[in-house]
Amino acid sequence: MTSPPQPAATARRRPLVVAVVYVAAMFMAVMDTTVVNVALPALGRDFHAGAGSVGLVSVAYLVSLAVFIPASGWLGDRIGDRTALLGAIGVFTAASALCGTATTLYELVAFRVLQGVGGAVMTPVGLSMLFKAYPPAERVRVAGILAVFTALGPALGPVLGGVFTTYLSWRLVFFVNVPIGVAVLVYGALLLAGHAPSTRRRLDVPGFALSGLGLGCTMYGISEGPGRGWSAAPVLITIAVGAALLVAMVAVELRAHRPLIDLRLFGNRLFTASTGLYALGSASYIGTLFLTALFLQDGLGLSAVQTGLATFPSALGTMAGGRLVTRALYWRFGPRRITAAGLAAIAAATALMALVTTGDGLWPVRLIMFGLGLGVSFVFIPAQAASMATVPHARTAPASAIYNAAKQLGSAVGVTLLTTVLTVAAPARAASGRPVSDLTAFHAGFLAATAVALCAIPVALTIRDADASATMVPPRRRGAAKPRTQASPADPATGTD
Repeated sequence: MTSPPQPAATARRRPLVVAVVYVAAMFMAVMDTTVVNVALPALGRDFHAGAGSVGLVSVAYLVSLAVFIPASGWLGDRIGDRTALLGAIGVFTAASALCGTATTLYELVAFRVLQGVGGAVMTPVGLSMLFKAYPPAERVRVAGILAVFTALGPALGPVLGGVFTTYLSWRLVFFVNVPIGVAVLVYGALLLAGHAPSTRRRLDVPGFALSGLGLGCTMYGISEGPGRGWSAAPVLITIAVGAALLVAMVAVELRAHRPLIDLRLFGNRLFTASTGLYALGSASYIGTLFLTALFLQDGLGLSAVQTGLATFPSALGTMAGGRLVTRALYWRFGPRRITAAGLAAIAAATALMALVTTGDGLWPVRLIMFGLGLGVSFVFIPAQAASMATVPHARTAPASAIYNAAKQLGSAVGVTLLTTVLTVAAPARAASGRPVSDLTAFHAGFLAATAVALCAIPVALTIRDADASATMVPPRRRGAAKPRTQASPADPATGTD
């Protein structure tokens, strides 16, 4: 279903409508993971389930995302991006309501899988619509807005999760999505325009099966590794199977005439570097937020609410950094130096967290979290603004699917890596024959996050600012840029470079 022709005034509002719908959808998806993680202990108590069983609530969602993200680009092109986006938001919202009414753990896990289907489609399709609606000159400003909500979701999630589970009910961590989702659906149905379906091609079934199952097995294996142990048979088997399927996917998709996963996009230097930066940045940032929550609660003895408030300054840092990047820095210096500086700032913040001890109070943590947010804005905003600058207009949808898959995989790897470091270092925590709250293991985890950020700097330095020149426009000139409604001669609809 496509929308009818729009009056001129409505057409001019179209980019803003796309941005509002996408930001709301992304905020729900980003916040969902952190707010649910806080509620897991309460879920275990209500359903009389152990930590291993209740962990499926999170793992099922992550695996579902990994399985269905590869098909999101094809779906948007096949049925129209407006229909795909609103349908995905509807699925996510309905699944959230079902999660809140679940009476058994198995029901909840099944509904989380359904929720993951909606989340897997709405974020890549919405991002693709956003890049189609805004020209390159406007994308750094849009990326600045998106970065705020990307940081706000993980920062706000623990606060809401703590309040809901401590004072109200864990069911609210799912019901909170319902009013947001309904409001976005109504708003989008009334005002959101979309592109007509751009392809009649059938789903690349081999590509979907190999990529979905490969990513799903890999995501399951790396998510379960820290808890079950990396030598456990289920972990080793799923990772090995996932890796084999992904290798087979590469071989199949490179030979396919119209592949589901357009691996040839990795021949685009700027897209590859930006995607790698977003994955590594997500690994360090999301992993650090996860580890900080454990550190403050298990190491320093804070409540979930206190922990959320202590980490919230990271969102404030992202807001402040976003204004600085979009208004003063990006168009002057380009993505190469800004992202490298941002990664250095993230590395400095995580290294400083490795120095925090029980007698330091919370102000050092708040200041470090603010600095972490600044660094994140310096990485995410330029990377997202530049990512599609040299991607042909017709290939935006598959590029967005790859970009979001890399982000999800990076986040999962970051959490897994730091959890593994914490688990390995934890046995050293003993004194006088009994366990103590020694912070050494947490400090080792923060240093691992530092190493991830430092390893990403060489990737940032591969960026050529000249490739992103179309996005490096001074603020006073951005208002003159008009959103594209069709492919330009330099951006052919054939999808060729």
